[in-house]
Amino acid sequence: MKLEVEGNMTIRYNSSAFVSIEGKRIIGPDGQPLLLKGIGIGNWLLPEGYMWGFRRANSPRLINEVLCQLIGEEAARAFWRTWYERFITHEDVRFLKQAGFNHVRASFNWRLFVTEDEPRRLAGVGYDCLDRLVAWCKAEGLYVILDMHGAPGGQTGDNIDDSWGYPFLYEDAESQALTVALWASLAERYADEPTVIGYDLLNEPIASYFDRETLNPLLEPLYKRIVAAIRAHDPNHIIFLGGARWNTDFSVFDPPFDDKLAYTFHRYWDPVTPTLIDPYLEFSERYNVPLWMGESGENTYEWIAAFRELLEAHDVGWCFWTYKRLDTDRCVVSIERAPEWDAIVAFAEHPRATFKEIREQRPPRQVVEQALRDYLDHIRFAACRINRGYLAALGL
Repeated sequence: MKLEVEGNMTIRYNSSAFVSIEGKRIIGPDGQPLLLKGIGIGNWLLPEGYMWGFRRANSPRLINEVLCQLIGEEAARAFWRTWYERFITHEDVRFLKQAGFNHVRASFNWRLFVTEDEPRRLAGVGYDCLDRLVAWCKAEGLYVILDMHGAPGGQTGDNIDDSWGYPFLYEDAESQALTVALWASLAERYADEPTVIGYDLLNEPIASYFDRETLNPLLEPLYKRIVAAIRAHDPNHIIFLGGARWNTDFSVFDPPFDDKLAYTFHRYWDPVTPTLIDPYLEFSERYNVPLWMGESGENTYEWIAAFRELLEAHDVGWCFWTYKRLDTDRCVVSIERAPEWDAIVAFAEHPRATFKEIREQRPPRQVVEQALRDYLDHIRFAACRINRGYLAALGL
């Protein structure tokens, strides 16, 4: 697959300007250990239904289907343009830096970087969004880790990767080629940007529902292809590899195959015990490689504080989930829920398999327009509620 990519960055920096690794430690540009303390920017470039109050319409594709059925395709496109412009702004980044975070994990959907027409080209709103985020983070002194949350074909096989319910990525040559090409384009774009710490190649690969005997052996070979493509452009950045089964299973890994690899795990909801992360600590010790807890949260403040303290006791950097979502205290800032939003949720939750069902369940147009207008107003940082308890649980 040969794809063209629009845009590039050409500023050159000495390699010492980059965050790097030394044994089990992540090292800052000053040569001192850097304990990563971050937050995931979910929902922005890969919306998830639960963050909107939806259960059935739980992936970007299904959320967009709801919008198209409510307001039509052109109005839905206009909605998304405003969403990408307002959900994360310089004001959000400035707040995150002032709150005490030192990095963000920018989650993205591959569909925002690839044209739909054939032959496909690497171009789209995703590049512009990441460029803006990196520029704002650079201005505020905040690092960025790029996270492919949704890969072509689907790396997880669930709503979180905007797939078709199976991780076809590992079995489809075209999807693999597109994934490799997209990461190569991002590596070329940010190769000389020290604000970027590195690349989190695949979020939560291979969900637990699927045949591990068949799929697990296919993960690391794909990682090796992606890393080789990245290194053709970028020798500077750390590459983060996540295990199978929602980033929990490191048994898929052989010894490290690159000198700037870090390994990332996710943990949710397990009781916080002294031995909870022992398998990852043992892996780190065996291969003398750094760890990064790339995602956790969605729990009580007490649980979050206890898990964060466990990680820090072992010098493991962290990035909790997530920064901004609708009407909850289980995030850093909460979006106000407008009264009309209930009508949108009711429509999204109702069966819409036939045109008759769509017609009968669609709320009045003025209610829909008011709800969507309010939602886009309420996602601005100035309109959000800061959850101080969440920040306190993170020690900030």
